[in-house]
Amino acid sequence: MTAPSPFAEIFVATHSEALARAAALDGGSGTDPGGIRIPGVSDYEIEQLGSLVGAAVHAPGVDYELTMVDVASDSLLAVPMAMVRALAELLGYESGEEEGDAVERVAAAWVDQEDLPFDAREAYDYVEQLAKLAADVDDSDHQELFVWAGT
Repeated sequence: MTAPSPFAEIFVATHSEALARAAALDGGSGTDPGGIRIPGVSDYEIEQLGSLVGAAVHAPGVDYELTMVDVASDSLLAVPMAMVRALAELLGYESGEEEGDAVERVAAAWVDQEDLPFDAREAYDYVEQLAKLAADVDDSDHQELFVWAGT
């Protein structure tokens, strides 16, 4: 019997909603709508993606490290607001000196940098979906972007 492969689920929620979702995921429940499940990646690959996104929107050097949310779940991590802003900005980002789609460049760099179980086309879809999720974060409603990383 093979071990289940890791995955990351990224979603927008309030703190209490995120804890409830993490408890369900920790217990093996399926995914709730509104999130993105990326197979074969851990929190590390999401952090690396954050660094690539930051560089693409000319915000390098910022700490894109995911942070632990609550001792109730060591699988639940919060995405720093700097990374949320960079992801949201990525969708419409245009740079005078670089040709092509910023999402496409980031996706290709992510696949080149990490040993991901998918190609650049799938990476593009994931990066685009993450950028759209980040754009939906409404901090006036105390929402944040969360990553649950597990198996």
